[in-house]
Amino acid sequence: MTIDGAIIREQGQVFGIVIVKPSVISSSQTAVETRAALQSQLADFQGLPLILAAQDSRGVFSYQGRRDIVNFLASIDASRIPWKRYTYS
Repeated sequence: MTIDGAIIREQGQVFGIVIVKPSVISSSQTAVETRAALQSQLADFQGLPLILAAQDSRGVFSYQGRRDIVNFLASIDASRIPWKRYTYS
């Protein structure tokens, strides 16, 4: 399987971000389960704070995760994020 995400190094912080379906971030329980599954299956993201991102039908991003990182991401244009495709099994 593949997933689009990024590892960000910004303002002394290192964190991961992955794109998920909007329904994942609308449910706290689903978000927790998804984050745990991704961190266990994607070696690049292990040990990093992981932010979940979803796009609405207009392409606008919403984020779920650590509040300070979410606030930072909400303040920048998503085109600045160095997206990459990750493969996992």
